Amino acid sequence: MKGSLTTRRSSAGARRRRPDDLAGLAPETLRALYVTMRRIRRAEETIVALYPEQEIRCPTHLSIGQEAAAAGVCQALRPTDTAVSTHRCHAHYLAKGGDLRGMFAELYGKATGCCGGKGGSMHLTAPEVGMLGASAIVAGSVPLAVGSALAASLRGIDEVAVAFFGDAAMEQGVTHESLAFAALRRLPVLFVCENNLYATNSPLTARQVAKDIAPRGAAHGVPGVIVDGNDVVAVYKAALAAVARARRGKGPTLIEIKTYRWREHVGPNYDVGPGGRTQAELDAWMAQDPLAALARRLERRRVLPAGHREALERAVEEELEDAVAFAKASPFPDPAALYADVD
Repeated sequence: MKGSLTTRRSSAGARRRRPDDLAGLAPETLRALYVTMRRIRRAEETIVALYPEQEIRCPTHLSIGQEAAAAGVCQALRPTDTAVSTHRCHAHYLAKGGDLRGMFAELYGKATGCCGGKGGSMHLTAPEVGMLGASAIVAGSVPLAVGSALAASLRGIDEVAVAFFGDAAMEQGVTHESLAFAALRRLPVLFVCENNLYATNSPLTARQVAKDIAPRGAAHGVPGVIVDGNDVVAVYKAALAAVARARRGKGPTLIEIKTYRWREHVGPNYDVGPGGRTQAELDAWMAQDPLAALARRLERRRVLPAGHREALERAVEEELEDAVAFAKASPFPDPAALYADVD
């Protein structure tokens, strides 16, 4: 598992790419990638610390270890572009520009939450920055993003939609129907599969014959790209290319991001041991920490010296302290709000 993914072209047309150099990327873009990943990581580590207090009562699905996927893809988008997420949506919400206060208030079930306290962890929404929402149904995000892309196409506006989903979504018929329809209509949509190798505790090898997801787009006429999910720059560049292709009217791209969640499927703990993953497997992936890897690269290039990085990290901590305090101090929804937004 160690090392970068090598470049190759499969018979089905999927391409593995070596991580590109940082040359040509603006320093502010690279710093933004780091800050976004840091914000996601620390937000979820804060959830881990607070969860035992039993004030956050909704289930939480954490993306610790997977931050590069959300950060890299969303950095390639405009605020007017749209994204639809899954039950593991904290990272996508924050990377797309969702408000940290609104997220924590939602986790606490408060009226000031991004969904008024009604959605909880699995249904974060920020339409003002293009985060259309999240579906807890496996593959539920896929047709919703295709619908957003279809709307943009019919209206003749220059917007791109992104469907985030996991490897288990490739086992759902609606994913293949969506790929086929998007290819037929040349819709401006990115199908982004975060392949973390597990559906709950069921490994990919126990569910699917092929270990790679991206080549399966070829059956529907959708090009596939495989990218190292521990390299946020590689993710960003793959997303940039797919977004540019979509804006040119060339249609969808299937991006498979090889990644790994460090924590259990749902909850703040780890799930290694009997019936779960091995400690050796987890250790191997944690050694490739995407956040630490980017910090080293940026420091070597003097894009983000240690002193500057520490200042940015302190700012993130202040944001988190403010968000948690805001959430805890916010009121619960009025019982009458139960009937609002219901037709």
